[in-house]
Amino acid sequence: MSNIYLDNIIDLYKNPLNAGQLDQASVSYRAYNPLCGDEVTVDLLIEDDTIIDVRQRGNGCAISQASISLLTEEVKGKSLDEVMAIRPNEVVEMLGIELSPVRLKCALLGLEALHQAIGKYMNNLKSQ
Repeated sequence: MSNIYLDNIIDLYKNPLNAGQLDQASVSYRAYNPLCGDEVTVDLLIEDDTIIDVRQRGNGCAISQASISLLTEEVKGKSLDEVMAIRPNEVVEMLGIELSPVRLKCALLGLEALHQAIGKYMNNLKSQ
């Protein structure tokens, strides 16, 4: 495991990307891992089935917080279908480190939040 990747994860933990809240969010979703107490909330601004802007906030270990930071950068400007197609192995590749099964849950919390937010958004559209 490279120190460069570890340093990057610590930096993202201390200086998260796209941190904060979107006041005019199209949808928000909070994901929580009861095993470790990590939590991530994502706010998405969606126009024409494309994520125009994203913000995230939460508490937890460096891996969960670095992961959601990287994911927010990854999904900006992508279609909802493209984001729904992101797979767990892609998140692990973004982080660039080996993960134990417990840490894998931490790393994937942000992806769960994004996928659930999009599902909630789609359900809200159907019920209108």
